[in-house]
Amino acid sequence: MDNNIATPEYLFESSWEVCNKVGGIYTVLSTKAHTLQQFFKDKVVFIGPDVWNGNNAPDFKEDDILFADWKVYARTSDNLKIKVGRWDVPGTPPVILVDFKPFFKERDAFFYSIWEDFHVDSIHAYGDYDESCIFAYAVGKVIESFYRFHKLEDKKVVALFNEWMLGMGALYVKKQLPAIATLFTTHATSIGRSIAGNDKALYAYMDGYNGDQMAKELNMEAKHSLEKQTALHVDCFTTVSDITARECKQLLDKAPDIVTPNGFERNFVPEGKEYTKKRAEARHALINVAEKLLGCPISPDALLVSTSGRYEYRNKGIDVFIEAMNRVRTSGQLQREVVAFIMVPAWVRDARADLKEVIDKDIKTTSPMQMPFVTHWLNLMEQDKVLNYIAHAGFTNSAADKLKIIFVPCYLDGRDGILDKSYYDLLIGMDVTVYPSYYEPWGYTPLESIAFGIPTITTNLAGFGLWAKKSVSGNDINEGVAVINRTDFNYFEVADAITAFVLSLTQKTKEDTDAIRKRCFELASKAEWSKFIVYYKDAFRMALEAAKKRNS
Repeated sequence: MDNNIATPEYLFESSWEVCNKVGGIYTVLSTKAHTLQQFFKDKVVFIGPDVWNGNNAPDFKEDDILFADWKVYARTSDNLKIKVGRWDVPGTPPVILVDFKPFFKERDAFFYSIWEDFHVDSIHAYGDYDESCIFAYAVGKVIESFYRFHKLEDKKVVALFNEWMLGMGALYVKKQLPAIATLFTTHATSIGRSIAGNDKALYAYMDGYNGDQMAKELNMEAKHSLEKQTALHVDCFTTVSDITARECKQLLDKAPDIVTPNGFERNFVPEGKEYTKKRAEARHALINVAEKLLGCPISPDALLVSTSGRYEYRNKGIDVFIEAMNRVRTSGQLQREVVAFIMVPAWVRDARADLKEVIDKDIKTTSPMQMPFVTHWLNLMEQDKVLNYIAHAGFTNSAADKLKIIFVPCYLDGRDGILDKSYYDLLIGMDVTVYPSYYEPWGYTPLESIAFGIPTITTNLAGFGLWAKKSVSGNDINEGVAVINRTDFNYFEVADAITAFVLSLTQKTKEDTDAIRKRCFELASKAEWSKFIVYYKDAFRMALEAAKKRNS
């Protein structure tokens, strides 16, 4: 194999989540950046949306010297409204943020051209479709401007587009700059997520589903059409796990060319004394909030359990988590106190003023506050599924109850007004995490958990769960990861299995816990980007070969 073909000289990677923390893809890109930077040395360029209304994104550092000549050209000759700088994550890769709003006036002509060239049907579009696609168009324009200015025609250039939102960027580049090798990664098919989110049995009937037909039925035609046509037309189509690969083949009529699993970076995890200190601080913060909210003391060695992720009530298994915690609570087998946290961003109105005051002034509360289940007030509280199920299950959070449950519905960015710590700075204080997902293409949350030394419970419907089962049995939480067998129909068996694992952890000694933590770190080290980047190198090679063939 001619290695010169295989190695790109420039990589453009774009996503709605570059310098814009919305979900798991932010974690994929921000942790992968360090390994890509070692490989490309400033010739990897991330492109994200400038959605900050004149301010700078919190993790974006403007750099006046970087690509300075091109920046002037792009602004004056190509009328691009851009910011150039570095992403403030390990590796500090170059990043371009583009304001896409000026391109809205070209929407109709652009959508028509994408229909004409690639049969993407945008006619039924609604919601975030237009915004995403106009951003993707702007990304295409940025790549085009950079490519032409730096005369990269004789260089090996690859462009990687993440999720359906960037599909039109991939198609634009393919049409305008055919020498660039295009890659498209779907982290979850839009139609698969929708089938699962609409309480339909995704797995039992997978072989019977027709993606186009389901898109019509679920009012998903525009996104599905874009995702499918992008997958069919790029030089290399990838997804993040074997479980999603099956979904792509069935629902998009295109199997991925390669699976590129998501890694993690050890440099996000503190070590040694710093680890011990951070863990103590996290536990203190969590227990303090619980004590103030509940008006009773909590044992310093209480077992702290959490679930987190996007607020997809069924897909992420939030319902099963609450059910399982209720079973632990009513099991009659609890010797040790347990506090369960649901750290899932919801539609927050504001931080509770009553709770904030007693925390800020360190007032000791002696009785539970009203609604002692939630740290922030929500909009439409009476319609919230989590709070309704907690009430329905009969939780009281009274001092006599051995298990308390608390909903932390804010985005944990360190500025929420109650805990004021970032997600990782709280995760490190947990004793176990639970992610009983029904629909989870990869599953960053359990991988992050073991990377921080916290044992985790997940399912075989998560890509990460399937990956972990190559190294562990899945039946024993002592191995660091327990993988529950989940189907379309065994909700209560899943709740029972979680209950058993959590009860077993309440009985562990410090020596047991230390041994489990060590196993978590060992397994996490197998999923570091340095091990997984090889799949991306293969994907780049495939794309470059396909582009070469296409252009000759």
